[in-house]
Amino acid sequence: MNWKFWSKKNKTTPKKKKSALREWTDAIVFAVIAATLIRTFFIEAYVIPTPSMERSLLVGDFLFVSKVNYGARTPITPIAFPFAHHTMPLIGTKAYWDGIKLPYYRLPGLSNVKRGDVVVFNYPMDADSPLYRPVDKRENFIKRCQGIPGDTLSVVDAQVWVNGKAAPTPPGSQMEYSYTTTGVELNPQILSDLNVTQYPQRDYPAMTKASADVLKGYSNVKDFRPVISHEGPGINNEPVYPTNLGHAVGPPNLMLNGKQPNYHWSVDNYGPIIIPKKGWTVKLDSISYPKYERCISIYENNKLEVKGSDIYINGKKTDSYTFRLNYYWMMGDNRHDSDDSRFWGFVPEDHIVGKALFIWMSWDENASFFSKIRWSRLFNGIH
Repeated sequence: MNWKFWSKKNKTTPKKKKSALREWTDAIVFAVIAATLIRTFFIEAYVIPTPSMERSLLVGDFLFVSKVNYGARTPITPIAFPFAHHTMPLIGTKAYWDGIKLPYYRLPGLSNVKRGDVVVFNYPMDADSPLYRPVDKRENFIKRCQGIPGDTLSVVDAQVWVNGKAAPTPPGSQMEYSYTTTGVELNPQILSDLNVTQYPQRDYPAMTKASADVLKGYSNVKDFRPVISHEGPGINNEPVYPTNLGHAVGPPNLMLNGKQPNYHWSVDNYGPIIIPKKGWTVKLDSISYPKYERCISIYENNKLEVKGSDIYINGKKTDSYTFRLNYYWMMGDNRHDSDDSRFWGFVPEDHIVGKALFIWMSWDENASFFSKIRWSRLFNGIH
């Protein structure tokens, strides 16, 4: 490829034939630059490594994710090794140089993030982990958006409610169910055909509602019911946000009517909680402070302090805060096996990467050699 901007061309000088090395160098440089621009601003391929979105998305699904739908985020850490996210293969060193960091900016997109969209984003908890990385170099997660800025969200007996209305449940979402048999055990082929999954270190099998409706109809199945976590630690015996971030009863000495809050929330009975919206002003007290402390201090880079019963932001005493970013609430379709917003809270808008479009390949690592490709999933759209 003859890139004219590389050198000025003298029309009177005879054109020299490029060497084979120069031809290959030009081709490789062009390919790297073109692929980098496409991955950054248009579309990028990802693979599903965990079952948190089953059975909507399966482990081994290869996806194309659009950067155009929500507007491409311009690089925050522009100097990086091509095609490596944050760590160099084999040698394990950083694949980027954080000596230069650009401010967050997003190009105009086709739409905003909508409820029900399957979204790729950077893991917010990397912001304060020992392996601190810039926003665009944090781990990539994929979840379903359940709440957008300004929504009031709650979970009641595993059903998501948004602004007082039950949210649609994706057909591929699954949760755990318990049941016993009359003594006549189920044929394992039935469980396989219904895609009933027994995950390691879990007490109960997981399945979609459609599969559950079929299974509970068998004559040798009894006491069939969903496993619902009520007040206190959930299915995996872990506390949920914000109590799991060190505020089991609210921040020290911050009281409301002489009491500190204890939310008593679980993975299946959660909230209500208001998702912050750019320009929204929240009153800070012992009830709201634990919910929004992380947004104010970590994601919006303010110095937040509690002195006695008073709150200080950047050295000034205050009882309210106006958000500068929009936030989202993300949950996995595999409701009892997903590390999502119920455990670490809100996803800031600057962490959004793109919208999952379709599956271009699906590979079942556990299947026999001739059945490893899930042909029925190829080129399926993601809903």
